[in-house]
Amino acid sequence: MTARALWCVASGQAEIRDAAMGEGVAVRALWSGISRGTERLVFGGGVPEAEWARMRAPFQEGTFPFPVKYGYSMVGEATEGALAGRAVFALFPHQTAFRLPEAALIAVPDGVPAARAVLAANMETALNILWDSGAGAGDRIAVVGAGVVGALVGYLCARLPGAEVVLVDPVVERGALAAALGCGFALPGDAPVECDVVIHASASAAGLASALGCAGMEAVVVEASWHGAGETPVPLGGAFHSRRLRLISSQVGQVPPLRAPRWTYRRRLEKALDLLRDPVLEGMISGESRFDDLPAQYGAVLSAPGTLCHRIRY
Repeated sequence: MTARALWCVASGQAEIRDAAMGEGVAVRALWSGISRGTERLVFGGGVPEAEWARMRAPFQEGTFPFPVKYGYSMVGEATEGALAGRAVFALFPHQTAFRLPEAALIAVPDGVPAARAVLAANMETALNILWDSGAGAGDRIAVVGAGVVGALVGYLCARLPGAEVVLVDPVVERGALAAALGCGFALPGDAPVECDVVIHASASAAGLASALGCAGMEAVVVEASWHGAGETPVPLGGAFHSRRLRLISSQVGQVPPLRAPRWTYRRRLEKALDLLRDPVLEGMISGESRFDDLPAQYGAVLSAPGTLCHRIRY
């Protein structure tokens, strides 16, 4: 088998190159998903040098800033071994075919369409954010930033018994998505206040300020965005101290300490795939491209404010 892969070769430039297959079980790509926030930073050369090692994707090739083969939301069909004929998920970049050890492949559960399974990495991140937040039944919860990760966090939170969940986003069209996911919706100027838990997922200074404004006394604000290079101002001069707020980070690279003794990375990813059974999650797919068209369309997909999960068809 031969393979081709997408490479980011310079700031704002991508191209398709021949690729090595690697070793292990052969997989033919079916779909992959673009993780807009992280891949936009990679495409623009925005990964800070201090984070080059930590931000490597599991099967990345090349090094930051460029050239680099990056991505982690791949669904393919195993063509040999015990998984032959099964749809499998792998944390692998955008590539037409590859080989991986069987331990790096997770069978897509029955009842989860292969095309929807590209959301698994984002759902895994959302699950980890929910754990880090400590949100529980009956809580008032605001999620600031209704991109794919923020919307998935809202979806999970809305299934907590009695929880009141509001997605906050400047894109008014996200209101329909919020309703479908079981959440309320507000523009930033109408964001809720006195919340028990606030999750920030907009990757913007304005969004973080809005998130702090949503928090009630002694509330938790979870910073789920990755801001990349540069500095992000945080308004700590207002009610931050008088309300005794807690601003904590969430990053999918670590299982939260209270679950780490029992939850492996594989168990967490398997659960993320299992959580994708609900057909309403098809609303998280905002567009689709052919792999061969990806170099020409990649920049526009990453920059479009309406992009949620953009799916690649092989």
